[in-house]
Amino acid sequence: MSSGLHVVGRQPLTLRAVVGAVGLAGPRLARLTARRAFVRTKHDFLVAVDDLPGARGDWVLRQVRAAEQPSDLWLLRGAVFDALAEAGKPELEPLLRSSLDTLFPYGMPATDFLCTSALAR
Repeated sequence: MSSGLHVVGRQPLTLRAVVGAVGLAGPRLARLTARRAFVRTKHDFLVAVDDLPGARGDWVLRQVRAAEQPSDLWLLRGAVFDALAEAGKPELEPLLRSSLDTLFPYGMPATDFLCTSALAR
């Protein structure tokens, strides 16, 4: 008696290895992507402020090196932009703003240091 089922020969699936993504679930992969974006942006800031002159340049460099979270860089952006302008490097500001846009595509992050709910609109 024939059941009507038969074996179909199929070629084996080709597996393409994704370096670093084996076994990563969605949230974990999202955290890894966010961390890489932070590291890239921090590197951009470090390169921009690396050779700023004077005590202010040294202070800005130390602050950027100490940044541990994306919001740290967001809070430092004004000091960095001012120091770059004083050093005659204002052309770096748009590049750093673009780098920050990768971390904060929707604008200002929520931080404990800035409360916008009390501001008049």
